[in-house]
Amino acid sequence: MAADKTLRIDPKDNVIVALTQLNAGATVTAAGEQYILQSDIPAKQKFATRDLDIGDEVIMYGGVVGLVREVIPKGGLLSTRNVQHDASGFGPKVGEYAWSAPDVSAWYSRTFDGYHRADGQVGTRNYWLVIPLVFCENRNVEALREAFEEELGYGRPKLYREQVRQLIARHSQGTRATERVDFAPTRQEQVFPNVDGVRFLLHEGGCGGTRQDSKALCGLLAGYIHHPNVAGATVLSLGCQNAQPSILMDALRERDPDLRKPVLMYEQQKSGLESDMLSDAIRATFEGLVEANRLTRQPAPLSKLNVALKCGGSDGFSGISANPALGHVSDMVAALGGKSILAEFPELCGMEQNLINRCVEASQANRFIQLMRDYAARARAVHSGFEMNPSPGNIRDGLITDAMKSAGAARKGGTSPVTAVLDYPEYDETPGLALLCTPGNDVECVTAQVGAGANVVLFTTGLGTPTGNPIAPVIKVSTNSSLADRMSDIIDIDTGAVIRGEATIQQVGESILELILKVASGKVRTKAEQHYQNDFIPWKRGVSL
Repeated sequence: MAADKTLRIDPKDNVIVALTQLNAGATVTAAGEQYILQSDIPAKQKFATRDLDIGDEVIMYGGVVGLVREVIPKGGLLSTRNVQHDASGFGPKVGEYAWSAPDVSAWYSRTFDGYHRADGQVGTRNYWLVIPLVFCENRNVEALREAFEEELGYGRPKLYREQVRQLIARHSQGTRATERVDFAPTRQEQVFPNVDGVRFLLHEGGCGGTRQDSKALCGLLAGYIHHPNVAGATVLSLGCQNAQPSILMDALRERDPDLRKPVLMYEQQKSGLESDMLSDAIRATFEGLVEANRLTRQPAPLSKLNVALKCGGSDGFSGISANPALGHVSDMVAALGGKSILAEFPELCGMEQNLINRCVEASQANRFIQLMRDYAARARAVHSGFEMNPSPGNIRDGLITDAMKSAGAARKGGTSPVTAVLDYPEYDETPGLALLCTPGNDVECVTAQVGAGANVVLFTTGLGTPTGNPIAPVIKVSTNSSLADRMSDIIDIDTGAVIRGEATIQQVGESILELILKVASGKVRTKAEQHYQNDFIPWKRGVSL
C-alpha cells in the first residue's frame, strides 16, 4: 500500500498535515484538491487549504486550534510567526451522550496473571515501599536502600562502574581509551522471587510548604500504599513535620477503611538513636518481604486493568497515530469493565466541551468545568497560561499552539463516556474513563496517575523520553518509526505503521492491548523497568504546566 504524503484529519479542517517532507513549489493532492506549496513543509507541520486572513480561525481536528496573526496564503506553512493560540470555549453539559462501544467479544475470555489483593484489586507487579513522610528522612531512606537492594538482588547492574574500572586500569598503565567499551548488564539472583523489588520514594516535601501541600502529599503516598502493585510499606517520620503519620493513616482509611496492608511506621524523634530506628525498620521490613513473597500470580479478568493514558515529548504525529491508538485501547478497556485515566488538564484546552458532554452525570461535568477554570486562574495569577504549555521540541515538530497539542492529546481518551472526574490526589474507584486533574509535566502526571490506582501506564512520545515509575510498568509508545529505530532502548512499541498507511488505528490498538497483557502478567519487562527508570515527583499544586 502506497503511503499518502498528506492528511486532512477532519473534513472541516482548513489545514493539512505533511506526513513527509514536502518541497516548495511542489503540487500535492489532498482530499481531491490540488495545492501548490508556497514554502518547504517539513514532516509533521501544516499548510493552509485556502488563503487565511488576519483574525481567521485555524481549524484542525474539527475545532479551533489557533488564530491567524499574519496572512497565510493557500499552500503556505503555519508557524508560531503567523499563528497564535486560540481555542473553543466551553459551558455546561449539553444533551445525552450516546456511545458505540467497540466489539470486544474476542477479549472477554482473556486474562492476565496478576497479584490478587485482599481488597479485590489486582496488581501487575508486587513491590514493597519505603517512604519518607518528610525530606529530612531522605538520607535514612537511602541508608535502607543501600542495605536492601544489593543484598536482595534488586540492585542496578554495575555496567558503568565496570567501564570506569577499565578506564582506571588503562590510565594506570599509561594508555588511553580510544574506543567505547560496551557491557551487557547482568541481573543478580533475587532472594524473594515473587517480590519484584523494594522501592524507595524520595521527595522534597512534607514540611515547610503549605498545610495543603502536606495533606496532598499524604494523599498521594496513601494512594501508592493502597495501590494493587504494593504489598506493604515502611514509613519513616521525623516527628515534627507538617505531614503527620495520622494524616497519612486517615488518607489510607479513605481508600481502605479496613487497612488490610501492613504499614510499618518509625518516628526518629521518638526512637532515640538513628541506628536503633533503622535496625528495627530493617528487621520488620525483611519480615514483611517474607510475607509478600508468599503471594503468587493468578489469572485475572481484563476488568482488573487500570490503564493510565499519557503523552510526553509529543510531535505532530502524536494525535494521528499513537494517541488515537491509545484511545482505542481505552475504549476496549472500558467496554471490558476496566478503568483508564486521562489527565494533563493544561493539554485538554479547547477539548473541554467534548469531555463535558461525555460525562455520565451533570455533577461530574460541573466538577470538571470548575477544576479547569481554577487551574487556568492559577496560571493567570502568575502571568502564565495554558498557551505557554508547548515546549520548544513540541513546536519544532509541529505542535505550534497549546490547542493544537491538546486536540491531539485528548484523543488518548477515545470516545467512551466519562464516568469519574477526580481532583489530585484522589483514587480511581469507578470502571470506565476517569479525568484526573494533573499538570502535563511528564513525571508529575505519571506519579499522580499511578497514585490514583493505574496498574499499567501507556506513554506515547514522538521525540523520545525515558520516563518510568517506581511501581507501575510504563509502556513507551512511539508515534513514528524513525524514533522507534533511533531510540530503540526506550521504546516498547511503534505505531509508525499508521503514518505509513500500513495499519489502522484499531489494529495498532489491539496490538498494544496484547502487549499490555504480557507486561501485566510479568512476562515482559518494559524498557523503563529494564533501565531502572523509577521517576517520582509529587505535584505541589502550584502552577506546573
